[in-house]
Amino acid sequence: MMELNIGTNIKKLRLAKGLTQEQLAGLLNVSSAAVSKWEAKNTLPDITMLFPLASVFEVSVDELMGYDTTKTEKEIEDIISLFHQYHRNGEVEKQRELILNARKTYPNDYRIMIRYLWMKAGGSADNDPVNLMENQEEFLQICDCILDGCTQEVIRLEALTMKAKLLHASGDTDGALALLGMFPSWYQSSGQKTEQLFAKDTSEYRYWNRKNAYELLDGVTNKLVRTIWYHDSLSPEQKIVQIEAMGQAFCDLRKKEGMEFFVIAEQTVYAELAGKLSRSGAVDDVIRVREKQFDAMQAMMHLSEQDEVLKESIKRTYGTEDALQYLIDFLLQVDFSHLAKLRENADYLDLLSRWSK
Repeated sequence: MMELNIGTNIKKLRLAKGLTQEQLAGLLNVSSAAVSKWEAKNTLPDITMLFPLASVFEVSVDELMGYDTTKTEKEIEDIISLFHQYHRNGEVEKQRELILNARKTYPNDYRIMIRYLWMKAGGSADNDPVNLMENQEEFLQICDCILDGCTQEVIRLEALTMKAKLLHASGDTDGALALLGMFPSWYQSSGQKTEQLFAKDTSEYRYWNRKNAYELLDGVTNKLVRTIWYHDSLSPEQKIVQIEAMGQAFCDLRKKEGMEFFVIAEQTVYAELAGKLSRSGAVDDVIRVREKQFDAMQAMMHLSEQDEVLKESIKRTYGTEDALQYLIDFLLQVDFSHLAKLRENADYLDLLSRWSK
């Protein structure tokens, strides 16, 4: 926790300079009683006194205030790491409490700001327009603060995204679309430009090409599943049949020599379908699809033993190389109501037990 040690530092720096409280007071044109109160931590110096104090002691304002930049940076990095750990584990309340406290402790850190913003907005998708409008003033203040001072483009784009959501929630969809039209396409993304940095006969190019391919394969498959799931003319049964057929097609492909990487798409299909069925489907459907997902994850992990790019991707996504065990532990422990309900079913618990180590 960051704290100001300015009173202690004033005394330490004064003594190092060989000054009495009266002499320091004379240099600053304040009373000796004021210096005494600062050092006793009864009061803080007025903000206008910070630069004169720093000048007298020949230190920076940060040093005067006892602000340890290295320590603070480590604290913020630890908070962000824990924030993402809570997210991976589905510990939403811990995640929310952590970022709310961090916002109070480090109000000027842009990384904390943007995570606080999306946490309070309920995530990056399916935002409640009423919630957005109720918090519009605060959200806009944070976005403007980021856009005025932050130099990290990823955070700036997130602030623009929130501004677009607020425009849409207020009824100005055209304005929201125009704002989002400023964003780069995938072909202008860092992944694509990094790949193009290297000659095509180099190991660096092959690494980035494969990394981009795997990420795009996962992303495109996710969109294809949603294309079917949100199709307005298909019945729920038809949607399940079509999505499972897609998963089986990818399964057949990944069993062919040289096509093993299609297991990424297979796993994504079943993961997306299982997630949706967990909220609205029959337990038997969930069990069947999870079984297929677990099989695909096991095959994906086996492939990653020979594919360092895939291994990196798995670890980045799940925080561990053992994605399957991570998922099973998540399903067994997470407190989401729809997943807790599934754990009341003995057959479902048996499935998780059989696949767990």
